[in-house]
Amino acid sequence: MNYNAPWWLPGGNLQTIWAALRGLRYLQSKPLFRRERWRTPDQDFVDVDWLTESSCTDAKAQPLLVVFHGLEGSSSSHYAEAFADVASSLGWAFAVPHFRGCSGELNLAPRAYHSGDFEEIDWMLRRFKAMHAGPLLAVGISLGGNALMRWAGELENAADDVVNAISSICSPLDLTASGKAIGKGFNRQTYTRMFLATMVPKALQKWAQHPHLFSREALLAARDLYAFDDIFTAPLHGFKDTDDYWFRASAKPHMQSIAVPALALNARNDPFVPAASLPGIGDVSASVTLWQPGQGGHVGFPADSEDGWPHAHVRAMPMAVCEFLAQHLPSTARSLNIHG
Repeated sequence: MNYNAPWWLPGGNLQTIWAALRGLRYLQSKPLFRRERWRTPDQDFVDVDWLTESSCTDAKAQPLLVVFHGLEGSSSSHYAEAFADVASSLGWAFAVPHFRGCSGELNLAPRAYHSGDFEEIDWMLRRFKAMHAGPLLAVGISLGGNALMRWAGELENAADDVVNAISSICSPLDLTASGKAIGKGFNRQTYTRMFLATMVPKALQKWAQHPHLFSREALLAARDLYAFDDIFTAPLHGFKDTDDYWFRASAKPHMQSIAVPALALNARNDPFVPAASLPGIGDVSASVTLWQPGQGGHVGFPADSEDGWPHAHVRAMPMAVCEFLAQHLPSTARSLNIHG
């Protein structure tokens, strides 16, 4: 991906924050979703939002693009709406499965979601595959991308039976490096506070739902993600502590085992995914393509007004990612207008 940020948005923080708060996500109407509730194998539930409109005549036969959201994300996140808009313009079906507790309603089980949740990714993708006749493509944003790459590394050649191609975007593929970075300085004061502002209340709801699941007092004292993960995320999902969780859940050590076509896109100025922690050619298999532009921030990639767009927008990155994914579709599904 050849990307240069607008001159008026210098630096990873501005590119990150402006994209999330002000970037134009769609050209015409806001994407509309239809919600479907899936019962999980452990008798919990997840909510899946399906794009209700696309330009395809037979949605069941066209490619289905599934986007796994990031930490505390949803189908209303800026990147989800931008991807939905691009998918619609290409005639693709589109869905956003919500990780447990992220759809606006607390899930039932004494667990939530985490960065290495490849078992949940596997269950979701196989269900999409079973219900959709056309090719299946998957994108993971930040946390969702690490879990998706972790899944592909775990399945190795078997992933080809499920998806045609995948992509991670701005994912913390080395969770330890990213966890340390987000806990310092401006990141701690800005991004950590933003995440904890929703994560802590949801964890307290989980405690009320399952009393004594963890120490409520310790959770209330948590001031960074390391402490939160040590008290909540790690023990609830089978990890010894934060260090064990960040090490075992990271996708980077498993990327040499990926056999399905995969794109890992990371901006080198991402505020909390250090460039030094990104995978190099020697860290990944031949099936993995690395895009590491110098700019873009964290799931930002804002672009100046062009091609009929009246304002600066965040559609350029989803278009580039979808163009990569489209290259790995069967020839019968590849006849599409990538430039929308």
